[in-house]
Amino acid sequence: MKNKNNKPKLCLVSSSGGHWEQLQKLQPLIDKYSGFKVTEKTNFEANANYFMIQTDMKDKLMPLKMLWNSFYTLIIWIKERPDFIITTGTMVAYPFYLLSIIFRKKFIFIETFGRANMPTIAGKKMEKHSDLFIVQWESQKKYYKKAIYGGCLY
Repeated sequence: MKNKNNKPKLCLVSSSGGHWEQLQKLQPLIDKYSGFKVTEKTNFEANANYFMIQTDMKDKLMPLKMLWNSFYTLIIWIKERPDFIITTGTMVAYPFYLLSIIFRKKFIFIETFGRANMPTIAGKKMEKHSDLFIVQWESQKKYYKKAIYGGCLY
């Protein structure tokens, strides 16, 4: 849903830690357009509008946590109606990725700065339907067909 100025609505979503630190560098986009931020709930303070349950592939409760996060993502999606989803990854972004495909919204993936010499699972999974796939290292381009080098966010 475009806001009253007919500007696109952005969703910045990523897991906590380094992914979140990188995504914060895109705050000027939220300031220029409109949007909201989503990350995981952790012990560290984060300037986000929504908080998901933190999980990873090694977590025994990962399927249940992902089910809850997916349900919560749908609630956020209905409320916010984003036009663009921008992420630096990982699991917390996956439900937003799927909804961007279903609702034909623009999806932008920025590969993490921390992986100069190998691809990420999230990148490999989300590249296929990404409208824009940005890498922060020239060396990452060889791992992805759609990658463009955008420089680093730091």
